Amino acid sequence: MDQDQQWLINCLNASLDPNHQVRTFAETSLQQASLQPAVLLKQYIKKHWNEDEEGFEHPVVPTNEKASIRGLLLALLDDPYKKMCTAVSVAVSTIAQYDWPDDWPELVPFLLSLINDQTKLNAVHGALRCLALISSDMDDKMVPKIVPVLFPCLYTIVSSPQVYDKCLQSRALSIVYNCTSMLGVMSGVYKTETSSLMLPMLQPWMEQFSSILKHPVPSEDPDDWSVRMEVLKCLNQFIQNFPAIAETHFVVIVGPLWDTFVSSLEVYKRSSIEGVEDSYDGRYDSDGAEKSLESFVIQLFEFLLTVVGSPRFVKVVMNNVKELVYYTIGFLQMTEQQVHTWSLDANQYVADEDDNTYSCRVSGALLLEEIITSCGMEGIAAVIDSVKRRISESQQEKDNGSPGWWRLREATLFALASVSEQLLQAEVSGPTIGNMLEQILTDDVATGVHDYPFLFARLFSSVAKFSSVINNQVTDHFLYAAIKTIGMNVPPPVKVGACRALSQLLPDATRGIIQHHALDLFSSLTELLKNASDETMHLVLETLQAAVKAAHEVSASVESVVSPIILSMWASHVSDPFISIDALEVLEAIKNAPGCVHPLVSRVLPYIGPILSNPQQQPEGLVAGSLDLVTMLVKNAPIDVVKAVYQVSFDPVVRIVLQSDDHSEMQNATQCLAALVSGGKQDMLAWCGDPGFTMRSLLDVASRLLDPDLESSGSLFVGSFILQLILHLPSQMAQHIRDLVTALIRRMQSSQISALKSSLILIFARLVHLSAPHVEQFIDLLVSIPAEGEVQGAYQIKVTTTALALLLLTRHVELGNINVQGHLIKSEAGITTRSRAKLRPDQWTLMPLPAKILAILADALLEIQEQIDADNEQDSDWEEIQNGDAGDDEDFLYSADAASHNRPTYEYLDAMAKAFNEDQEDDYEDELLSAADPLNEINLVNYLVESLAKFSESDKPFFQHLFQSLTKPQQNAIELVLRRRGM
Repeated sequence: MDQDQQWLINCLNASLDPNHQVRTFAETSLQQASLQPAVLLKQYIKKHWNEDEEGFEHPVVPTNEKASIRGLLLALLDDPYKKMCTAVSVAVSTIAQYDWPDDWPELVPFLLSLINDQTKLNAVHGALRCLALISSDMDDKMVPKIVPVLFPCLYTIVSSPQVYDKCLQSRALSIVYNCTSMLGVMSGVYKTETSSLMLPMLQPWMEQFSSILKHPVPSEDPDDWSVRMEVLKCLNQFIQNFPAIAETHFVVIVGPLWDTFVSSLEVYKRSSIEGVEDSYDGRYDSDGAEKSLESFVIQLFEFLLTVVGSPRFVKVVMNNVKELVYYTIGFLQMTEQQVHTWSLDANQYVADEDDNTYSCRVSGALLLEEIITSCGMEGIAAVIDSVKRRISESQQEKDNGSPGWWRLREATLFALASVSEQLLQAEVSGPTIGNMLEQILTDDVATGVHDYPFLFARLFSSVAKFSSVINNQVTDHFLYAAIKTIGMNVPPPVKVGACRALSQLLPDATRGIIQHHALDLFSSLTELLKNASDETMHLVLETLQAAVKAAHEVSASVESVVSPIILSMWASHVSDPFISIDALEVLEAIKNAPGCVHPLVSRVLPYIGPILSNPQQQPEGLVAGSLDLVTMLVKNAPIDVVKAVYQVSFDPVVRIVLQSDDHSEMQNATQCLAALVSGGKQDMLAWCGDPGFTMRSLLDVASRLLDPDLESSGSLFVGSFILQLILHLPSQMAQHIRDLVTALIRRMQSSQISALKSSLILIFARLVHLSAPHVEQFIDLLVSIPAEGEVQGAYQIKVTTTALALLLLTRHVELGNINVQGHLIKSEAGITTRSRAKLRPDQWTLMPLPAKILAILADALLEIQEQIDADNEQDSDWEEIQNGDAGDDEDFLYSADAASHNRPTYEYLDAMAKAFNEDQEDDYEDELLSAADPLNEINLVNYLVESLAKFSESDKPFFQHLFQSLTKPQQNAIELVLRRRGM
């Protein structure tokens, strides 16, 4: 007898033991052991069933064995042990992915026969579990065939609570949800067909949903919550995917939905907020579905978000929007579990508050934002009215001695903070909010900080959010209180709130307060930093950065204390990208403070030099991080600082590029050298005493980075580096242009990263400008370049777009001989699944390069025009766009033209240029380039207009020929600006 047999006999004997604990343990062990064959079978199917499957291993299962396995599995679907039934269902659905419907046509009819048999409820459960798994993976061909047959069976289950329990009803509804989701995807292509399919079924389902939701939500009944949750998910799909049909029947849902919403708050208060009833948090059913009250309430909010966000359905709630906001605020109260967790772990408190984690509070706050967005001033009025009511109620609870009065007060302030931006934008609400908050703050600041730490934390953050509408004296008082609080022995949540207040109030604080309390402020923050971890460390560093920026010249007196602590923290967390970046930003703020750059650099360089000189001996991430630190020191630094950094770091950084195989080190070293060239310019060549050596070193770096055999990741920032050489060392680079172009072409041909290709395109664009007025000669070097990649950033777009205009103006004969990718050829109608995309990849037309360039220039004008339209039409109706005439998009430029005839000609073009410049957010790399490049002063719109006008006038037949190849919107864009130029 082997060990397994002996174990089985022992378990069987133990299952008969009179001792309850022994018997229960043995039964559990036997049940778990019974699942092992099902798990092994699933693995067997994955590995051996289909030869085309990734991870397939020989041998393949013979056809006759497949049939036997399928039959045996179906026979096991009525197993009374639900976990076994679930395991079998997973195996069936896995096989169905390969065999159904072609090789297993009897599967669905068999499952339907099971769910129609009311005498075998275990079989119904197994069949529903199978159908739930299968329906989640059906395509657009199978769903229309199965829905007409399946939905009546599911309706019978959902509408017969006397026969089928809530678990079965919930499972049936999940299948309805899966099928309706796929029909929604299909409706984009097959709108008529899917609407016709759903039309006769929608009314009975809506009426059934109404009967489920009309009853009050019961306490401690997760099965009921699960049914309601599935109902809400189905309703969400109905109104999202079939709004016209659902709108007709939506009225039957409104009352029951409201009953569910209101009654669920009472259950939520007792279960989650007060903790006197079971909320089933963190528990799941046998199928792995969450069964908590929190998940149900979140789903309720998600459905309400859909309703409020729809122009069709929001009108239904408009009459009761105040009550909707009022009850929503009630859901925002901290739960007993949150109070317990956050009191023990401030780090979790910060993480949950900052990251908007999955919770009822977050979902409720999102609903309030959507209410204001969709309802406008009525939504704002509803928020203010509800806040006043809730504040009054919390005050009554406080006066009556209720220990939980602070929860409602904190939730109300949290609600206000979540919509602070919208409230402050509506100027009419500013004084109202300010006066109301001042009263709340005055009343609550006298309460005990140790008794109500979370309320105090919310008071601090509320002041920060609404400082622009609060009296300056109140703001200054709370700023002073926050400075004192972070140095006091108070609960961690209070210090979190104080830090949040400081990080937002310090930038606008009066200098007198900061100067008087600067030493206390920095002392307390650095002390907090020593004991911080993870999320709290991020918050303290953010606050410290704000303090350094606000302290101005006072920072110099504390630099010797703060800098070593930040440097030590940076070094110990250099492999953590979030904390190390935060620490670098604090150091950069110190560097930029008056009188701090020289002592900081003197402190850093002795530490950094040995690290860069011996990169192989450093811990992981320290070299790459040190290069980032050096780059930060050089950026916008005085020339003597750049020289000091150069003398310590130039040679080691060059060696890292030439010798390292670590791509992050190579990337950071490349950026470091680009910053040194930008800061040192021509002077840098003489700093080592041999200008030729420095130039050769820079060219060696360029050669390594442009090596076509080097992995693209290592060369990622070569574009920025070479542009710095071209801009700041033009005479030295002029003799190497031909070799540079050849290397650029080879590097681009081997590049596997679109960002690298884009940066190389920018170099070519800059060289086009440098070659003017002899652009034709430069074109001869470019005819073989595979120009791909997306160009991003205001500076890059400006340089490349104007370079394309220059190329077009040459009308060089070689440009017409080059064909490039044109328009996407639309495939046959239908949903593009992964398998279809693999069999029929996208196909494109070919068009001559001059036509493509003209199209790109027209697209640039279109994008700028769209930015103007977005600015002028903030309140556009999305549904009107969806349902309107498709031709409207083609005519919008003409509409803008008609509406603007009274303006001066160039005022309109200047508005376009302003819109372009305001919309672009440059990163540091763009900033580094644009600051030194005169091309950045070009008015892009005027440049394009003049270039297009010159091109159209110099060769009208050629221009008209290319113009005919453009789309209607592109033609409109060009015609509009040319017509305006002629006004």
